[in-house]
Amino acid sequence: MQNRENFADDREDISVSIAENREEGRSQLPSSLVWAIATAAAIFFLCSSLRHALFQSTAFDLGIFDQAIYLISQNQTPFSSLMGIHILGDHAAVIYYPLAWLYKISPDVHWLLLVQAVALSLGAWPSWSLARLAGLNQEQSRAIALIYLLYPVVFNINLFDFHPEVIALPALLAAILAARLNKIVWFCTAILLVLSCKAVLSLTVAAIGLWLFFCEKKQRCGAIALLLGAAWFLIASQKIIPFFSGSEVAGVGRYSYLGKSVLEIIINLILKPQLVLGKLLSFDTFKYLFLLTLPVIWLLLPFSGKLRIQYLTALIPAIPTLLINILSDLPFQRSLAYQYSLPVIPFLLLAVIAKEETRKREEIRENKEEDKANNQLLTSVNVPKFPSSKIANLPFKNFQIAQLRQGIQLPRVMIIWSLIIFLFLGEYKDFYLYLNRLDTWQATREAVAQVQPQSSILTDNRLAPHFAHRPIVKLLSQISPQTNLADFQYILLNLRHPWPDSEKIGDTLANQLKNSPDFKLTYQKNQVLLFKRIAD
Repeated sequence: MQNRENFADDREDISVSIAENREEGRSQLPSSLVWAIATAAAIFFLCSSLRHALFQSTAFDLGIFDQAIYLISQNQTPFSSLMGIHILGDHAAVIYYPLAWLYKISPDVHWLLLVQAVALSLGAWPSWSLARLAGLNQEQSRAIALIYLLYPVVFNINLFDFHPEVIALPALLAAILAARLNKIVWFCTAILLVLSCKAVLSLTVAAIGLWLFFCEKKQRCGAIALLLGAAWFLIASQKIIPFFSGSEVAGVGRYSYLGKSVLEIIINLILKPQLVLGKLLSFDTFKYLFLLTLPVIWLLLPFSGKLRIQYLTALIPAIPTLLINILSDLPFQRSLAYQYSLPVIPFLLLAVIAKEETRKREEIRENKEEDKANNQLLTSVNVPKFPSSKIANLPFKNFQIAQLRQGIQLPRVMIIWSLIIFLFLGEYKDFYLYLNRLDTWQATREAVAQVQPQSSILTDNRLAPHFAHRPIVKLLSQISPQTNLADFQYILLNLRHPWPDSEKIGDTLANQLKNSPDFKLTYQKNQVLLFKRIAD
């Protein structure tokens, strides 16, 4: 009987350990992870702020959102002069209105950069909690959180101006955590926050609903997510966006081969699948999926043939985003340098967590079968009774310990792998390019300082974000020979380092303005030119 008790204790130890891990998923973060999140937020904020200070941020998209939120904070209509529409006609992102409260404290674009840095780094918190809730040990859970922080897409999007959907990233993870903890109020709050960030995220929310309902057996949360996601998709795409923009959803033009409206595209996807097969099976698609999953690629693969692949169902909510990116005519939607792949990251991490949870369950099941076989052997053969200390030295016990040690050593490999991939795919390398444009930095600062607040201005994509706090700011690429330049009080050009698509326009315009009686060249240094309209 002593031998049987030892085997039972082994099973109970593992089961108790997993139960303790799950309970810890409800508790506070370890101090080491708190420091990691705070450090990541500081690094993110400093990097994006430095990029902006070096005049490398862009009107598309920082200038657009900064202008709209500023106008809301001033109780003005958030009409984007850069896009020519009301800001709700872009993505129906109502999150701009609560963000405007920060601008009432002080109208400064750094609020957006700070919100983005904090939101992106906070995603590590629910990532850790979900890992603990799934039964992963302390080291493995910490590794999951660090993998999230090192994910190239997370860092890259922080550098690419500001996008409201970054707020949805931790909210998506928090929604899954709330569903698994049966916290309905928190789940609904997180889902509503996600929907407020961007209309297209309603498809992700609806997919989460299907996954929760059928795969996670969380019927209540699943039904709520499915209903809210489907309802907001219809309201935003068929009512809000057309009302404020006067046209169809802006992204429809990227899928012109599928139809001219959102509903027509959906119908053709169902009735004419041959239209998309070429896109789905292209080399470009496989390359995109490979790079996107590369930080966790080996973790998504089974350790052995016995490991079920049921954990891959966690990727179901990522399908809408993947299809949107893969089917688009614009290749930058499949680039890791932009925001389009952001909603996929939470579900890649969930798949990794689910895989490890499945592995642990499989390990416990195998141990039970092995214990049963050993017990049958011990009862059928006359074996002397050993003390528990000697049982621990039996070969099958050593094999079990070796398996557990392998699990403990695994997180270190996971983190190193993520760090290597980050070094290859992270956009931090762009800072080296910025150094080549420092020769006009001081001149640009001096020119910017001479532009009066609220004055209308025409400039290029890199300089426009520094003039967003006014009703009218436009880009050189948006004018034509018929444009009335009298609409602008200032025109600022950087002829040495122009935005690529407006280089010729800038040269032509500079020559025109030098000979114009309506404008005066008030500043010139290092090919940075500031023209001011002469008052009537």
